[in-house]
Parts: sequence; structure tokens; C-alpha cells
Amino acid sequence: MSVNVNRSVSDQFYRYKMPRLIAKVEGKGNGIKTVIVNMVDVAKALNRPPTYPTKYFGCELGAQTQFDVKNDRYIVNGSHEANKLQDMLDGFIKKFVLCPECENPETDLHVNPKKQTIGNSCKACGYRGMLDTHHKLCTFILKNPPENSDSGTGKKEKEKKNRKGKDKENGSVSSSETPPPPPPPNEISPPPHTVEEEEDDDWGEDTTEEAQRRRMDEISDHAKVLTLSDDLERTIEERVNILFDFVKFCHNNKKAQRYLLHGLECVVAMHQAQLISKIPHILKEMYDADLLEEEVIISWSEKASKKYVSKELAKEIRVKAEPFIKWLKEAEEESSGGEEEDEDENIEVVYSKTASVPKVETVKSDNKDDDIDIDAI
Repeated sequence: MSVNVNRSVSDQFYRYKMPRLIAKVEGKGNGIKTVIVNMVDVAKALNRPPTYPTKYFGCELGAQTQFDVKNDRYIVNGSHEANKLQDMLDGFIKKFVLCPECENPETDLHVNPKKQTIGNSCKACGYRGMLDTHHKLCTFILKNPPENSDSGTGKKEKEKKNRKGKDKENGSVSSSETPPPPPPPNEISPPPHTVEEEEDDDWGEDTTEEAQRRRMDEISDHAKVLTLSDDLERTIEERVNILFDFVKFCHNNKKAQRYLLHGLECVVAMHQAQLISKIPHILKEMYDADLLEEEVIISWSEKASKKYVSKELAKEIRVKAEPFIKWLKEAEEESSGGEEEDEDENIEVVYSKTASVPKVETVKSDNKDDDIDIDAI
């Protein structure tokens, strides 16, 4: 029968499962002991060596433990019930398996015996941090790091180097390994200790307050604005000003304005009940703040896209925005009509002083006898 790895989650469809512990009591008197029959399967589900939870039981119970890796026998001295060990296993999972951020068990331990640190990285949310090494089990982990740990690979590489050094001392080279060619006379070979220094580099990130303060001083001023701070404790007006600082790049940038409108759709999808009725007011405020232009808003309202939200929600958002769109179009028509009237009113008549005025000349007839008879016309 399987149980949830995080037993505080009661969902029966929880994807992270592990087999329930099976304990078998053997012996009598002072030689009584509890054998955890399926410890290998449990440890495999937790992505941890089976020696870790077994040693954890010994630390919590104050009992000695025995490991027979070849025969898959993991023993805790004394008589212990399976239910008690199962409850104790929850403590091990919480401290050494679950991610402190997302509480998923998809974590790996990274042990650095030289610096006496144990790191924890989560594949689900990307969390990286350091474990508290005050527990007695941490001493055992530092002496016996997991095989997938960084220190394990470093040990293997060091063992290979030691074997190579012994082969060179004996004057023999294995057939699979060919000796490297000698460097040119003008080329300077790097010192041999540089590789070891790279191996000893700790992947972990120091999370103390002093280290965080030092990293904040190193980043640029622009990045400081983007980092999370106490913005949630500020007033609404201050938060609006922060938002405006982020989106002011949309001014005179139509492509950025379209992305801003699609981002608004995503925010409405997250808080639909509170924001769906306020769409016209939000668009009006963005328009008044010169974050959105008329042309971009009108073209956005004409076609609903399902790229960012569902088709139904996109259509509903545009229906809610219809009063503002209608007002925007009417205002645009009035402004265009007013501009034509202003052009007619602004026509001026300019009189030129240099313009030539045609002269009217009277032509006198030399023939005085030719009188015009008016009655004959």
C-alpha cells in the first residue's frame, strides 16, 4: 500500500507516492532488533540513499543502526512499531526531502565536506539553499555524501588522477589511455592545482543577510527597482506610481501598447470577478495617461484573440469595453469634423497692392455721319 510522500497532503491523486514502511522485529532480549524490510523502495521514492532515513531513526531513537547494503538489510536496534517509524519518517522528509518553498520532494542534496555545508536544490521551483547542519544526521551525510553529489564526482576524478600518478611512477600506461602530447617549448602549462580549485567551488549560494546586502550593492540601480521589496506595504497611490514607472515605455510604442493590452487581459483572467466590470475605467485611465493610443485600442477591440486568454473571456472583455470604445470613436469623429470647420474659418483673403487693374478706354469714331438709328435695331 502506498502513501503520499508529504502526508500533510490529503489528496488521493497526489503524484508523489511511496510505499508504507514494513518493520519486522527479530531476536529476543538484548539482541532484539527491528529490520526495515522495504527501506530500499522507500528511499528510492524519496531520492535519498537508504542509509539516511535508517540513520535518522537511530538519531531520533538513540539506538544503534546497522547497514547490510549487499543484502539490502537496514536494521535499528530495539523493538519499534512500523507506525511509529512511519511518523518519524515524516520528520526526515520534512527536514531533508521536501523543498522549503514549494514543498515538493523533487530535491537533490549537494554535499561539500571541505566547507562542511549541505545544499538543497529543487527541480520543481528552482529553489537553492543550505540545510541546517545542527541535526546529528548531517554529520553522517557529510561523511557519506550521496553518489549524485558534486563531491562524489570530485572524488572519482581525484581517484583517477591518483591512479594515473601511480601508473606514471611505475612507468606503465594503460592501453585505453594514451599519454598526452608534450606542450610546445614556448607554451606555458597551467599550474596543476587550478583544476582542484574549480572542483572545490561551492555551487551553493550564501543566504545570510550580510551576503544579500552585499549582492544588492553590486547590482545596478535599474535592477534594484525590479527586485522584490516592501512594495505591498505601500499605499495604493505609491503602488500605482510604481506600475506607471514600469509601463511608461509604452509611450509612442504601438507594439508595446498591444502587449500591455494583452497583459491586461491576463490580469483580468486572474481576478475576473473584481476587474471584469471595471474594464472601461481601466482603459480610460491608461488612455488619459498616454499609455494607449486610439488607433491601438480600436484595432484591439475589433478582434478577440485566444493567444493569451480563452476566446470567451477575450470576447467578454471587449464587450465590457464597448462603452469606452464607442466614446472613443465619437470623440474622434467630432475632432475630425471640428478640424474641417476650423480650416474653413481660417481661410484668409489677401489683397495684393501690385495687382494690375484693367483700364477701360473709350474709342472715338472718325465717321460722324454714321449715326445709329435706335428705332431700326
